[in-house]
Amino acid sequence: MVQTPMTRERLFALREEVARLEGSSVAAARQEALAAESGHSRKAEDQRFPLGIAALDHALEGGLPLNGMSEIRSQAMRDATAATGFALALAALLQRKSEEDRSPVLWISDTVTSMETGIPYALGLADFGLKPERFLHAAPRGLEEALWLAETAVESGAFSVSILEVKGNPAHFGLTESRRLGLRAKAAGRPLLIVRQSGEEEASSAPFRFLVEPAPATSRFLPDRSMLGGSIGNPVFRLTLEKSRNPAPVSLLLEWNPHDRQFLPAREPEHARSARKLPAHSGPRLPAPANRPDRPQEVGPVLALDRAS
Repeated sequence: MVQTPMTRERLFALREEVARLEGSSVAAARQEALAAESGHSRKAEDQRFPLGIAALDHALEGGLPLNGMSEIRSQAMRDATAATGFALALAALLQRKSEEDRSPVLWISDTVTSMETGIPYALGLADFGLKPERFLHAAPRGLEEALWLAETAVESGAFSVSILEVKGNPAHFGLTESRRLGLRAKAAGRPLLIVRQSGEEEASSAPFRFLVEPAPATSRFLPDRSMLGGSIGNPVFRLTLEKSRNPAPVSLLLEWNPHDRQFLPAREPEHARSARKLPAHSGPRLPAPANRPDRPQEVGPVLALDRAS
């Protein structure tokens, strides 16, 4: 088949576009292969960090990946604090693991996400089980800078864990960018957490994705180890492992103990109900007004004034 100059020009343009899109992923794959050949890749048993919950560790095939990317998702912005708290709890566990090298934690969030969810607070981090002096927060101006910073932080190997917080499902953070980040983390042998606030399920190269929702907090312990009724104790997360190799998602309640820095299994209180099942108006309905209709009338074909033309 004879190709015209226009056909050849379009073919070359398509090849250049494909090379541009896949160039970063190929480079990351080459770095991964070089790291494996040079002996920098860790053993299989050292690539997982158990969270201390048997059912969850079994579903995670041994624990949280230490040389790859994991995703944490919240369905709505009202659940952003739960997703943030779970990510910070994982960061506290990884920070405790790296006590010897004293590697800091890096939290990356763009300006738009910070306006919605706020920024980390040093005293709150300390009360949650983290070391504020080993916690760094970066606020890039846009998503592209945030992605670049996440790649650079993972490649440097200077952080015990890098956390990238994004809002929703941005168009510039798709499967290609996700695969590139995953390859960078795997080649460097460092964990990377993606916190997707108010996002929908979408294709991702992360082997595990957690859906985090808020749950009723536990009661506070008294000195005699009894529970103080009506009090507010440790935070509890409703965790669903919605992406893994398991055929069915794993759902459970996890309590976070910030003093011991460990997860504990929690149970649903008998008197507690999900916030989504509560009625919109807890009180009695108001009676209809006596001197006017209770709702506007439907728009009909009759006009109050004559048409101008």
